[in-house]
Amino acid sequence: MNDVAAVILAAGLASRYRAADPAIESKVVALLAGKPLVRHVAETALAARLSPVVVVTGHADSAVRKALEGLDVQFVHNADYAGGMAGSLKAGVAVLPATVSGAFVMLADMPRVTVSTIENLRAALKASPDADAIVPVAQGRRGNPALLARSLLPAVSQLTGDEGARRILANPAVKVVEVEADADVVVDIDTPDALKDAQRQL
Repeated sequence: MNDVAAVILAAGLASRYRAADPAIESKVVALLAGKPLVRHVAETALAARLSPVVVVTGHADSAVRKALEGLDVQFVHNADYAGGMAGSLKAGVAVLPATVSGAFVMLADMPRVTVSTIENLRAALKASPDADAIVPVAQGRRGNPALLARSLLPAVSQLTGDEGARRILANPAVKVVEVEADADVVVDIDTPDALKDAQRQL
């Protein structure tokens, strides 16, 4: 089991963003440097040779699919996207082949995560085969994407509501290896102002 997969969560309502910009169907299709946020994330996953790359859609399903046209990704739709992140994470993990050694949980509103960060996390999993998860840390905070080892994937099925992988990682029985990373692992795009800030930093 050598392949490491990616599960990109792109199903949410993003109510906070849409309240500030009702013209946008979903924040994950908002443009950064002329490209949808979710496409930045998917292209990074593909460039890092993650396989398969699974994109979980929900709200604005057709817009997300259009934003990713031409990319070698697999879509899965979470019909209960309004129920929170857990349903999307479960839907994505459920379609992963048994051959993967782990899966990155990637957020579609975090377009600045780099290929090198992903490679560093994957190398850390290879160096610590008994680890259940590898997480990046920046500015004293755990960030994303988290890399869940195969051993931890069954725990995803127990999540409910708006719980993501963070609750699993908080379990003291879970062995988590932290890897220092740049600040991009703690920067997401929650509002139009945050998108403008990201544009200025390009």
